[in-house]
Amino acid sequence: MISSETIKDALKKVAYPGFTKSIVDFGFVKNINVNGDNVSIEVEITSSAPEVADQISGGVEEALASIGIRDYKLNLKKPKMPRESSSHGKNIVPHIKNFVMVSSGKGGVGKSTTTVNLAISLAKQGKKVGLLDADIYGPNIPRMMGIVGVAPEIIGNKVKPISALGVEVMSMGSLMEEGQSLIWRGAMIMKAIQQLLQDILWGDLDVLVIDMPPGTGDAQLTLAQSVPVTAGVCVTTPQRVALDDTERSLDMFKKLNIPIAGIVENMSGFICPENGKEYDIFGKGTTEPLAKKFDTIVLGEIPIEPAIREGGDAGKPITSEFPDTVTAKRYEEAAKKLWEMIEKINEEGGVDNEAIQPTIGVPGTENAGKSACSV
Repeated sequence: MISSETIKDALKKVAYPGFTKSIVDFGFVKNINVNGDNVSIEVEITSSAPEVADQISGGVEEALASIGIRDYKLNLKKPKMPRESSSHGKNIVPHIKNFVMVSSGKGGVGKSTTTVNLAISLAKQGKKVGLLDADIYGPNIPRMMGIVGVAPEIIGNKVKPISALGVEVMSMGSLMEEGQSLIWRGAMIMKAIQQLLQDILWGDLDVLVIDMPPGTGDAQLTLAQSVPVTAGVCVTTPQRVALDDTERSLDMFKKLNIPIAGIVENMSGFICPENGKEYDIFGKGTTEPLAKKFDTIVLGEIPIEPAIREGGDAGKPITSEFPDTVTAKRYEEAAKKLWEMIEKINEEGGVDNEAIQPTIGVPGTENAGKSACSV
């Protein structure tokens, strides 16, 4: 009688489509049961694309036939078909379950600070979290996470992410000399984003939180074409000039058919260290009408508090070092709402056929002049 170990060894020859690693190496083979002549195998994959399932089924059949097994039961579990974004179901890192793109219409609104504290809050809730600093021109995540000067480990031709505060972290700032500028054109940025996803040895993550550059450019489009982004989060401040740019960022999510998990209204009030009172020095609550317009929610209204700046500069994020502060509690509440939205998006699934996709040319690449986002 053939053992489950023999079957497992055979399945190591079944490569996940598009990769050299097998479905065993990825950890997708969940159960092998041998009961006499009855063989059953359970495989769980993260892609909902039918062609991926077909290729794996064919590979399993061929692998089992090579050891004399032709009668077996394959239980191939795959997620519901997600909303189709610009990636058209493509996922260059299939062992990561969810991708959250944190973006902003303009710089200086606290996007990186928000990304860091959302990631840490999700990790504190028991999630396996990765944090990717895709802000190529201004990689601030290493300082905020307290890993400035920490070199990542190189394993073969891959890079192992740095572990910090319960989160797997990778940033262009950890791969280059401190203070060095990057003077790159669009095509180079696109390649860098893909490598930060594919050439990093990310673990089996529940969610990868991605800090994007401000605006609606090459980095955002490349990410949307490389992985099925689960949800987008937009960071803004209450001022009208920030909200104008935020609307453009939300419109980008809509055109790329990326579900919007919500908006974080940063610098929403000020907590006075002298008396603990909150003052609306920049305004507050101005994001709510914009959230309604785009059929989403305000994840949190995050006030200004001295501990945020101090913690960010010292590599001690407020949710990690000062969990009892008002700001930390609001970040944690925002993270809970974000995860609820992720679960809702995954549960609803389904391709949004009513979405209108634009024709986006990417100069300097093979996609120039072609429709990058049409459904």
